[in-house]
Amino acid sequence: MLPMLAAAQKNVVDEIVWVVGDEPILLSDIEEVRISSELPGSDPVDNPYCTIPEQIALQKLYLHQAELDSIEVSEGDVIRSVDQRINYLIQQYGSREAVEIFARKKISQLREQYKKMEREKEMMFEVQRKLVGGVTVTPAEVREYFKEMPEDSLPFIPTQVEVQIITSEPRVSREEVERIEGKLREFARRVNSGETEFSTLAKFYSQDGSARDGGELDYAGRNQWVPEFANVAFSLTDPKKVSKVVKTEFGYHIIQLIDKKGDLVKVRHILLKPEIDESEYQRCLTRLDSIAADIKADKFSFDIAAQELSDDKDTRFNRGIMANLQEETNTLTSRFQMKDLPQDVAKVVEKMQVGEISPAFRMTNAKGQTVCAIVKLKNRIDGHRANMTEDFQALKNVVVSKKREEKLEKWIQDKIASTYVRISPDWRGCDFKYKGWIK
Repeated sequence: MLPMLAAAQKNVVDEIVWVVGDEPILLSDIEEVRISSELPGSDPVDNPYCTIPEQIALQKLYLHQAELDSIEVSEGDVIRSVDQRINYLIQQYGSREAVEIFARKKISQLREQYKKMEREKEMMFEVQRKLVGGVTVTPAEVREYFKEMPEDSLPFIPTQVEVQIITSEPRVSREEVERIEGKLREFARRVNSGETEFSTLAKFYSQDGSARDGGELDYAGRNQWVPEFANVAFSLTDPKKVSKVVKTEFGYHIIQLIDKKGDLVKVRHILLKPEIDESEYQRCLTRLDSIAADIKADKFSFDIAAQELSDDKDTRFNRGIMANLQEETNTLTSRFQMKDLPQDVAKVVEKMQVGEISPAFRMTNAKGQTVCAIVKLKNRIDGHRANMTEDFQALKNVVVSKKREEKLEKWIQDKIASTYVRISPDWRGCDFKYKGWIK
């Protein structure tokens, strides 16, 4: 009998179906994940009433380890991921109301659910990275692993490209900075004088995803925010007063303290982003086209131009070469599959020949800012079966990933064996991925 059917026959509104350590897993927890998995942009779940409770149980194991290791994650990254997910849902369903109907909850409730899920996911990843951080393999191990493997069984390496980039960031006018700062100072005056509530102003004016929650951010440690924001947030002592204007890479903020709890602080904030005049984008595009023309005229190389003229701090000291972080191995490579390039860059590079320099174009960088750029296609490696000469790093990554997976599997099995687990009888008839859940 399916667990949900059994629960329905007993007219159960909610019940504890698993216990992991001293942490319960409720029927409502499973339902919440199941409904979320049916929303666009989520990974579908096969056999949800077996798969989901085991996934939640694994999360409990990882989160307990995260607590032991005092692991924290960036609240800013969490909020950005949640904003992207909510915006995607609204685009797919056509309106906030349609999302709320399908999800069976308000957007504000869905946002809190996603924030919790995203935060816990990041904490799990941090635990995993810590557990497998010391895993290495030697060249001899790589050769041995693939020695007897038939050629048609070797990994297929999709087409890859190496790209150099030069960016130009549009400048914000002094008048616009003064307008933004003046507006925020007026907000602060109104709150400090008791004329209005900070949360009300945040809901109407803040350009951050937290605006819907009155600008409120969850408890966070100092390293979970960018330094400029964290330094001011942690210096606040009076919840009735508002901070001075704070400039960060995301824009301009004012901050109000809500509460402090040990090394954590809870605040609300209002974010305003300066408006960039169209003429400033045109100036950047013209400047970059001029740089490209000078490179083509052999006045200087792309490498030198990237180092001397680019605004991109991540690439300017590496001859403009873009770096691709391989998350599974936490290593950097200059090679990108097209799907891994920033979307705006991929659209341009796709039509280029090796050695060609693009016209100037606009792109959204990793911080969500619109900047202007030119790129050079440095190299293209067509799709092929991996070989030890050209693709040693890719083959090494395969072996490293396998060893890391084996180490995580062993850690999970050891944790299951040493952790108290109780599963309700109606929920035991599953072919679980991991053994030992049923004691």
